[in-house]
Amino acid sequence: MGVAVGALAVVGVGFVPGAAASDEQSKQWYLDPMKADQMWKVSTGKGVKVAVIDTGVNPDTASLKGQVLADEVPKAVSYHATIDYEGHGTSMAELIAGTGADGGVKGLAPGAKIVPYRIKLEGLKGAEEKQKTPEPADAIRAAADTDVKIINMSFGSDYVDPDEEAAIKYAASKGKLMIAAVGNAGEAKGHVGYPAAYPYVLGVSAMDKTGTVSKFSSYGGYVDLTAPGEAIPGWCDANFRSYCDGRQGTSPAAAIASAAAALVWSAHPDWTVNQVTRALIDTAGRDWPKDDPSSYLGYGAVRPREVLDNAGYDAGPANIDPLAKENGGDLLAKSSTVSSSSSTPSPSPSSQAPQKTSTGGTSAAESSSNSDSNSLWIAITAAAAVILIGGAAAAVVRARRAR
Repeated sequence: MGVAVGALAVVGVGFVPGAAASDEQSKQWYLDPMKADQMWKVSTGKGVKVAVIDTGVNPDTASLKGQVLADEVPKAVSYHATIDYEGHGTSMAELIAGTGADGGVKGLAPGAKIVPYRIKLEGLKGAEEKQKTPEPADAIRAAADTDVKIINMSFGSDYVDPDEEAAIKYAASKGKLMIAAVGNAGEAKGHVGYPAAYPYVLGVSAMDKTGTVSKFSSYGGYVDLTAPGEAIPGWCDANFRSYCDGRQGTSPAAAIASAAAALVWSAHPDWTVNQVTRALIDTAGRDWPKDDPSSYLGYGAVRPREVLDNAGYDAGPANIDPLAKENGGDLLAKSSTVSSSSSTPSPSPSSQAPQKTSTGGTSAAESSSNSDSNSLWIAITAAAAVILIGGAAAAVVRARRAR
């Protein structure tokens, strides 16, 4: 199927002789503008479990010791869940729930816990490994039957997988919040990959320190939110000897968005997925109308502090999907009609890769203008810049998910 992890390309590599000899948290530039220290006084993500469906998660890094609940992975999909064959899954887990111990990466939700799932992605080698390692659909469906609240998917494919789509619908019916990287095809065709392009999945694009959408970030009608995705520290490889600096991709953006959701859900444990989703959308940093989401930044940049600082924040009705129109209906409200034994999705014309929504071979990119280095997530200015990839600038229209 050609499923790939969301690339963490190394732009500028800073090798360190081991996590203990480095201070990766000082390189996590987004923690200050997001006011992480202030948020952690209200919520750390405690009580929230996040399923990381990826290349596996190494529970023995300094930052993840005690953070990974390997024994909670359903046996049917537990094959080598704690053996990360690329370092990618471990990097995502640390961005979500790392403790920062011994100078390692500190997650935005250090009180959350990680449930690891190892799936078949590019980079997996060996016939036996490929035979025994679960498909993404199997892991998603298995996670849906557990008490994890959030499913992070920092991987993608250009094509619809009917089994995967059915698993997504099943997980949505179980009230899981699914967050996925939109992909790194921004300088090519720009197509948002799957699972980000499926209904009931929040697709996350990447932005840089200025709030500008990353050039590599995929764009189109399936982008819901944006989060930091440039100059992010992560493990260089599966040897776990050193971190690399200057890594980029929509993968870390999705992980940071998942951590933001964990902070919100921890502070409001009685909320439903609809209310958490609505909170993320309503408080996202943007200066364009909420009912006219950007093809590059969606509803804006994740700002969980806006929820955590407001004790009286109203998340709206628990049983109404704020994205029901885009998703083609409120699946959670119909959960009683969805059975865990259902494996065949409803007929859908979604068997083709998503089409980019720009015209004339151009790409309009929005950025933020911030007068204060700590105001990045307070306001995002959409029209501050236009990046021309080719030809003249063109209007971009967000396509809805309804099918």
